[in-house]
Amino acid sequence: MKAQSARHYAKTYNQVALQSGLDGGDPHRLVQMLFDGALEKIAVAKGHLERGHIPEKGHNIGWAISIIEGLTTSLDLDAGGSIAQNLFDLYDYMKRRLLEANMTNDPAALDEVAGLLREIKSAWDAIAPERAA
Repeated sequence: MKAQSARHYAKTYNQVALQSGLDGGDPHRLVQMLFDGALEKIAVAKGHLERGHIPEKGHNIGWAISIIEGLTTSLDLDAGGSIAQNLFDLYDYMKRRLLEANMTNDPAALDEVAGLLREIKSAWDAIAPERAA
């Protein structure tokens, strides 16, 4: 199989998987998918950085920032109180660190943000979907 064909099939698979997850409309699952997506894009960006593929690194970091922005806009600062505000501030910090990582090619900053995301994701995963709705 040619590399181009493999990429096409992988892209098609990812689109179907994403659509299948979105069709359920479960807000808890959608947030999990955002975390998974951001972590994936950071890992891909780090791989590109290690291989010297700078444009691809930047593209994936930009995508991770967009996903974290989606997490930010999903917060209800009025109803969520200090927890929502703390998450807002943390997401803002993560976006700034990703920008720094992109500008300075700093893999440690990518690792830092991935670690923060994994920590929040593990807490989110521990919430039963019935309680998250």
